[in-house]
Amino acid sequence: MKELQQQFEHELLKCRTADDVEVLRLKYLGRKGAVQAQMKQLKDLQADEKADFGARINKLKNYIEEKIESFLRQILEQQRAEQIAQEHIDVTLPGRSSWAGASHPISVALRDQVRIFKDLGFSVQVGPQVESDYYNFDVLNFAEDHPAKDMQDTFYIEPGVLLRTHTSNAQGRVMERTSPPIRIVCPGRCFRNEEVSARSHVFFHQIEGLCVDETSSMQDLAWTLTEFANKYFQRDDVKIRFRPSYFPFVEPGVEVDASCTCSGKGCQLCKYTGWLELGGAGMVHAQVLRNVGIDPEKYQGYAWGFGIERMIMLRHAIKDIRLFSENDLRFLHQFPSV
Repeated sequence: MKELQQQFEHELLKCRTADDVEVLRLKYLGRKGAVQAQMKQLKDLQADEKADFGARINKLKNYIEEKIESFLRQILEQQRAEQIAQEHIDVTLPGRSSWAGASHPISVALRDQVRIFKDLGFSVQVGPQVESDYYNFDVLNFAEDHPAKDMQDTFYIEPGVLLRTHTSNAQGRVMERTSPPIRIVCPGRCFRNEEVSARSHVFFHQIEGLCVDETSSMQDLAWTLTEFANKYFQRDDVKIRFRPSYFPFVEPGVEVDASCTCSGKGCQLCKYTGWLELGGAGMVHAQVLRNVGIDPEKYQGYAWGFGIERMIMLRHAIKDIRLFSENDLRFLHQFPSV
């Protein structure tokens, strides 16, 4: 056993890591180790020899355990010292500032756009997100068999009740209880049962406007939207174009496009056309005015509806609409804290 102890001490000095020590522990204290092999000799000894021999084995076992624990402590202390030396901290450096958070870019855009339209003489009105089929479709001159009413395009909560597909639902409510002249904008969240992609989502935000008086014209609409675009995009070179289109609630109807940030060269965002669609617009359909009790022979109006995310994408050259709802701080930190 003395030779066994000397051999253990010699091998322990060769250990450099905790793994080396573990291998040594198993060699001497394991079930098939050297100490256990000595224990097997007890059966061959006389009764008066067993007590003395067993005490010597236990003494050797305790000695090996203490040496191993002591050696492991030394290794851990050395590792900590090396780690501290590598992680030297310069206490004279300034502390790291934490990001306190900010308004979401959609909230900032809504606020900025509402302020622009307020400066142009519009007031703000909001409608419910859970809406009746009447105010979302019927009052706006949607036919009973219009595709937008299908379950494939609209989220229905129950028959006749749905998640609004546009913020135009506020327009019918306002026109029913207000006499012209009317100049309102309606911002808010909308829902459509669409396939999620880089350009569309099942929920999004819109800002829609309505002007009804005795002298409204397409020229007024064009000036209003051009003035808004120049103020919001903060660029004097933004071009607005109108393309003929059909919407049940306007006649004539147009699609409104803005020149892309690629300056007409073409990119993935604008599908290499140089233009990005903002939304629809046009002169309020006479039937819509009749539905809310306004005489279309005396009054006329214009209306529009723009997608908030689309305008932010155009202003900041963002390529994927899904980024707005993923809560990725790497994306959100790029916007100023306002």
